[in-house]
Amino acid sequence: MLLLLDLDNTLIDRTAAFKTWAQARFGAAEVPWLVEEDRDGYRRREELAGLIAARYRLDAADMLAELRKGMVDQLSPDPRVAAALTGATAAGFVPVVVTNGTVAQQEAKLRRTGLDRLVAAWVVSEGAGVRKPDLAIFEQAAAAVGRRLDEGGWMVGDHAEYDIGGGAAAGLRTGWVSAGREWPATLTYRPTVTASDCATLLDRLRAEP
Repeated sequence: MLLLLDLDNTLIDRTAAFKTWAQARFGAAEVPWLVEEDRDGYRRREELAGLIAARYRLDAADMLAELRKGMVDQLSPDPRVAAALTGATAAGFVPVVVTNGTVAQQEAKLRRTGLDRLVAAWVVSEGAGVRKPDLAIFEQAAAAVGRRLDEGGWMVGDHAEYDIGGGAAAGLRTGWVSAGREWPATLTYRPTVTASDCATLLDRLRAEP
């Protein structure tokens, strides 16, 4: 069965990596401002680099390169996620990463954490020419492993609209990595399964009919 997976804050703990980088680079007192401006990774890297450069009187181009490299360097593999992915594959799921971002950055994250060896394929928005929640990126992800969306499957991620909304619109069942958050009351759709972390969610999928 097709298993589409978000990368940041789903398979990897991007938030923790960013905070670690921010504290090491600018000090603990600056972490709240950096986290707020980062917008959990959804602010464009070029824009964030410019804001950081202006605040600390640094070169924006250098800051962009440092921001991208520092994030990857602070990532570490999660053995629970690796075990859950291995178990899901053994149970017949075909895992494919579907992520927004640049190809170089997202592939560096996959390799740094060893996830590139645990999934069947990945599709990155820059290379795909389209971003989640657009249907086309989910279609490309399914096609990357010789599948079609109308054959069914799952989309797992942490973003209520990009991952869960996009996955549901693509006709997939959905798993939401909530990280302890409440589901947004403004959204009319809901995930099929919810868990606080990715490893727990993947284990629950294996028990779903």
